[in-house]
Amino acid sequence: MPAKGVDSSRVLTGEDLLARFTALDAFLIEHQALWKPRPFTHLQLPWEVSYPSLSSWLRGRSLEEAENSHNQPCSLDAPEPFATLAALSLELSSVGELPAHRLEAAGHRLNVDVPGRKWRQIEAFASRLSFAAPPTHWLDWCSGKGHLGRRLLQTGQQLTCLEYDPALVISGQTLSQRHQMHALHVEQDVLAPGVASLMSADQTPVALHACGDLHVRLMQLASAAGCKQLAIAPCCYNRISLATYQPLSLAGVRSRLQLSLDDLALPMSETVTAGARVRRQRDTSMARRLGFDLLQRQMRGVDEYLPTPSLPSAWLDKSFADYCQHLASLKELSTIGAQDWATLEAAGWQRLAQVRNLELLRGLFRRPLELWLVLDRALFLTDAGYTVRLGTFCETPLTPRNLLLVAERA
Repeated sequence: MPAKGVDSSRVLTGEDLLARFTALDAFLIEHQALWKPRPFTHLQLPWEVSYPSLSSWLRGRSLEEAENSHNQPCSLDAPEPFATLAALSLELSSVGELPAHRLEAAGHRLNVDVPGRKWRQIEAFASRLSFAAPPTHWLDWCSGKGHLGRRLLQTGQQLTCLEYDPALVISGQTLSQRHQMHALHVEQDVLAPGVASLMSADQTPVALHACGDLHVRLMQLASAAGCKQLAIAPCCYNRISLATYQPLSLAGVRSRLQLSLDDLALPMSETVTAGARVRRQRDTSMARRLGFDLLQRQMRGVDEYLPTPSLPSAWLDKSFADYCQHLASLKELSTIGAQDWATLEAAGWQRLAQVRNLELLRGLFRRPLELWLVLDRALFLTDAGYTVRLGTFCETPLTPRNLLLVAERA
């Protein structure tokens, strides 16, 4: 249940951080039997026995209905316990927007070569950065071409951009020179031991959507280097080297919640940018995999999901029969006998509609789990002596990964 006296709609600071983390922790642990099992890998989910009305209602809906509800599962008028869980999800995962300040106008053509959506994210991120003392040296972490760093750079400040991809480093340096900006672009694997030597206490590190281990490494190194300020919008919590999540904060270590890579991928399952062609390819690929899943269970005589490798999109140009034959060969299954391929393919599409609708229940825990993960990061920084503000920096349609940590210490 939500913590008493916590205003769920405001920017989280101070004691609010731990209070919300504790409330989310209890919520996620209590209901993990509802959100941990993946409909894609189960013919029947464990919770369906307990909630037959909800199960039947979700399974009876179309693929189009599931798609329409994907981004807003909390608004779905489904049988209980859906509505009760949706209300709790909304309350526990709501945080306020970080206050914006007016940015100096961007330099002439600074947004050239930046996709429009990415530029709007950069503008939103930059407008939420307010520190007690003006930064003197920006450190753009996993910078790509350095677009964020250049947008932040003001007269009298320094900019260092760290990036792994040498082509992006060269492009970034060329752009900085074209805009007559003094920026140092460094080719650097930020997970390598030597990166610590590139960090110093006078830097203000920023990271917009650095994945998994990359932004965690930044927090650890910035804290150790004595950086007074940093700002991170986390992303891709499942992009980690370990098979299970290792909590960062003292409160996280005390939690009984254990998270696999599949669990960590749940917050990333919300999509807002896919075009019609991409969605069609995704749906066809998933329907075929689900059809093949029915076939492999029958062939192996084992009623469990069999993981299959990622396949090139060209495989979707094959007939469904050829697709299954080749996939069976990849998995070293015995030769497939005569099949009613049309019926099996139709069953795959029917399963896809059911899977997508059953996933709407998991969708109620998407944002609570993401906020739990970001709060674990916020509390890690608090443990390290930072004062932390956690809020959103833009609306969800611009990016679902819209949570921003702004940290300072004296």
